[in-house]
Amino acid sequence: MPYSPRVPFPSPPKREKVCVVPTHGDGVTDDSEYILSTFHACNNGGHVVFSRGQTYTIGTAMDWTFLKHIDIDIQGEILFTNDTTYWQANSFRFIFQNVTSFFKLGGEDVWIYGGGTLNGNGQIWYDTYAADIYTLRPVLVGVDGLKDSVVSDLVLRYSPQYYHFVANASNVVFNNINIAGASRSKNTAKNTDGWDTYRSTDVTIMNSVINNGDDCVSFKPNSTDILVQSLWCNGSHGISVGSLGQYVGQYDIVSSVMASNISMHNASDGARIKVWPNTPSALSGDLQGGGGKGMVRNITFEDFTIDNVDYAIEITQCYGQSNLTLCQQYPSPLTIENIIFRRFTGKTSTKYQPLIGAFACSSSTVCGNITASGIDVLSPAGGNQAYCLNQNPATLDVTCTDTYKGFN
Repeated sequence: MPYSPRVPFPSPPKREKVCVVPTHGDGVTDDSEYILSTFHACNNGGHVVFSRGQTYTIGTAMDWTFLKHIDIDIQGEILFTNDTTYWQANSFRFIFQNVTSFFKLGGEDVWIYGGGTLNGNGQIWYDTYAADIYTLRPVLVGVDGLKDSVVSDLVLRYSPQYYHFVANASNVVFNNINIAGASRSKNTAKNTDGWDTYRSTDVTIMNSVINNGDDCVSFKPNSTDILVQSLWCNGSHGISVGSLGQYVGQYDIVSSVMASNISMHNASDGARIKVWPNTPSALSGDLQGGGGKGMVRNITFEDFTIDNVDYAIEITQCYGQSNLTLCQQYPSPLTIENIIFRRFTGKTSTKYQPLIGAFACSSSTVCGNITASGIDVLSPAGGNQAYCLNQNPATLDVTCTDTYKGFN
């Protein structure tokens, strides 16, 4: 049985006015002014329609945080231009991990649906980033301050970076979203997370299909009361808490998360918790940190199907740091407690065999009450060994070993 969110699903009043968005229709001329004027005309009780069979071109960064009591019915395609110079100079900047967005979606009682497509024109970004890792790539859907809203029945394609960055949101539901967008060149589409939540509470993500190259869903700092259920993820880095503890002086919290009924295919991880160590570390030139404090508490991962996944379960407090000895010498101050993994089935990949997982805390004082039960996952070599560091093996339904083969 699916879970229900902690707070009731939003329930909108009837919209009394319909506004159809005009378009130049040539796939080149910027339709942003048409879109903004239609939103203003239909705000506070209207129903905006992006017509089926039409392509709406967006070449201007738009602030949609004024929206209230409005339906946005996307039946056609919204296509973002490939002007990387403009977007790097004008996209909206968030304060976390160099995140920028084509537009900012905010407001109250906003319903977005319709079966249409948002196309981020990502190929040029994949190639540009390969040449310069400091390129500021926009996320496809940037949420800032949205509440009591639903985003449903959409197709998302070719995001330059994350598909959703959900910041400062409360009581928002994402339902029936189809995500895909691989690179067509030798340059991989990187950091294409399905959803990243940040400083948000009561967010639900469900009934969606995600083909991507990074976290299927990631709970970034200060994500609380999050429900993720009934997802099919392929090619991803799993359902991930973190990364956390990246910034000195910041206190990161992720708590009360339920991830249930997840089908994970061809991925680096099934369920993962990733924390930076208490020493400067660099995952890449544009992603480095370590030394932050915080806590991960009351997280449940359940009913995962594992298919060719490197680690079915991974906990690491050595994210971004290849020297395990250094991580133990400078243990993370971020605590991890009350973590449940239950009812995992399937088979891992050959990458770390015979290991199927890693449960690694940098000290015995920062982790507590971590349990794994009903773990029916085998490596291709057979067996269910897992690397365990500073754990209580009696609470883990795996065969703990001190054989270390690395982290993702």
